[in-house]
Amino acid sequence: MVAEFNDVAGWTADAVEQLGDRYAIPAACRGSSSPAALAWLAEACELSAGTRLLDVGAGVGGPAAWAAERFGVRPLLLEPMQTACRAAARLFGLPVITADGARIPLRTGSIDAAWCLGVLCTVEDKAVLLGEIHRVLRPGASLGLLVAVARGPASQAAPDGNYFPTQRELVSLLTRAGFRLTEQTNRPGDAPLSWSRRAEEVTALVTATHRATRAYKLAARQGRRLNHLLATDQISMQLIHAVVTEREAVWSY
Repeated sequence: MVAEFNDVAGWTADAVEQLGDRYAIPAACRGSSSPAALAWLAEACELSAGTRLLDVGAGVGGPAAWAAERFGVRPLLLEPMQTACRAAARLFGLPVITADGARIPLRTGSIDAAWCLGVLCTVEDKAVLLGEIHRVLRPGASLGLLVAVARGPASQAAPDGNYFPTQRELVSLLTRAGFRLTEQTNRPGDAPLSWSRRAEEVTALVTATHRATRAYKLAARQGRRLNHLLATDQISMQLIHAVVTEREAVWSY
């Protein structure tokens, strides 16, 4: 997980700086979102100019930068990996908090909307993460998720550090944390060729430079495992829009 979310993040920033600014957002979104997915989430969350958007597990910051460019939001990135934080600051100059989502250092009710893209399935204690996101959101605020959802029992081929929820588990987690799931769809549309080409050029440069390193090999193995699960329909990528329904989380046992 460190190789995937920390080492590769720094390498991505290095490659973008060599290739040019136009490569930054596509490369920084690779593996987590496409323009169609981001547009769906932005419209579902009704983002607009001035919206204070918290991106939890923001990685290199591509989705938040896209939302700032297209919708004029005020992004705040939360990311536990220090190299990824530095990469996001280098590429986009966005404010970044180096912290874990299990303990978000923000005031209760201080955030207008939140995104958590490709992160929930990498967290073992999902209830704590969702509870913290709920706490910092204002009443009625939106949460946008991109989640890998398991169609059955967890696969032994799952990438290290991944804990895919089933649909039933996901709905239960959201409800208990004080969210109401309002919309859900399969991950829409492939990225256009112009976007894909730039992302692939960055990946090719990272591969050429770092393919012999242990971290690169570990990250590549993680990617192959995830792609296998998607190709064999063991998991599916789901876009979720949920809204805050209660100030205090309600837990049932």
